[in-house]
Amino acid sequence: MLRLSKLADYAVVLLARLGQDGALHTAPALATATGIAEPTVAKVLRILSQGGLVEAQRGARGGHRLIRPTCAIPLADVIIAMDGPIALTACVDGATGGCESEGHCPVRGRWDPVNQAVHAALSAVTIADLSRPSCSELHRRAPVSPAAHLAAE
Repeated sequence: MLRLSKLADYAVVLLARLGQDGALHTAPALATATGIAEPTVAKVLRILSQGGLVEAQRGARGGHRLIRPTCAIPLADVIIAMDGPIALTACVDGATGGCESEGHCPVRGRWDPVNQAVHAALSAVTIADLSRPSCSELHRRAPVSPAAHLAAE
């Protein structure tokens, strides 16, 4: 099973929260808003900062903010920042030494198109896409009466 690391999952949540208003947010405030433990928030923000996705401002009025809007942050960038290159197997993209069978493997190099497709799919989804409310959330927030729905048609 392919699964994001917990830290990558937390990174998506934090980036979505940071993108809601573009303001500076402290780690304690983000921890409270997201329910993620403060030490974990600080760790994820540090990694995201090193990955060029957030910037930190020090001082009494400091905090963290996005470097670019959520619509310009592909999920692939977040995963790479948090977990390293996206690779489904040890031999993807010409890596060597990750498998004892690589010298005589009949599928060596055949995973590259699959890996490229996964990378492309993850690059096509942005943090903004993930942070938009779903249809069911929109209906739950503002239910439409049947009469209003019929009048609109």
